[in-house]
Amino acid sequence: MHLNGKTALVTGGAQGIGRAIAFALAKAGADVAVSDVNLEKAAETAGELSALGIKSFAIGGSVADSAAAQEMVEKAVAGLGKLDILVNNAGITRDNLIMRMKEDDWDLVLDINLKGSFNCAKAALKHMSKARTGRIINIASIVGAMGNAGQANYVASKAGLIGLTKTIAREYASRNVTANAVAPGFIDTAMTQALPEKVREDLMKQIPLGRLGTADDVAAAVKFLASDAAAYITGQVIHVNGGMYM
Repeated sequence: MHLNGKTALVTGGAQGIGRAIAFALAKAGADVAVSDVNLEKAAETAGELSALGIKSFAIGGSVADSAAAQEMVEKAVAGLGKLDILVNNAGITRDNLIMRMKEDDWDLVLDINLKGSFNCAKAALKHMSKARTGRIINIASIVGAMGNAGQANYVASKAGLIGLTKTIAREYASRNVTANAVAPGFIDTAMTQALPEKVREDLMKQIPLGRLGTADDVAAAVKFLASDAAAYITGQVIHVNGGMYM
């Protein structure tokens, strides 16, 4: 599953799952542009990626802003020479029960998680369609398929992202552009590490494989979908959740 000669843009790539994805693509040989609202952190990640012997640089900006998202893609194309792979990973949470959820928190999560992915995909598809090749990989979530109390905004954004993925797949298959989603389960991140030990134990009891996932587990699925090994896969959701949702 090498990616030699390929180029990629990873949104929200400065840290966490996005950072792991950027490293997986870079280690497979791809040149990687890292975008994030935290430009300083993105530059730090890009510097570490460059040390692997590939071309990498940071791009700042919010995916929720359509003009900024378009500029982000244009900068990636200008800096990399082309764009073969787009990974829509940028996302946030603003959790609360429906009756307590503020409208601003609903709007913000949908703007970044769903509209942001639409903005970046739309900008990237112009180039991929013209080149008649491309991979769009959207980072969804287990909760987009099964729901989750206290996350109406996040769940709606991720369920919507799955639908968006399938529509892109249908619209651009004739241009040899594939679109797939990776839906992580509960991943061992700073957020889950902050949970009380009892909560973590109860969580793991719901996972047949008996452990939380890692960012590298998610990145491996993204790398596969970005590679030629997945050339005949489009419109699919790859669940990376240890069997928690089947």
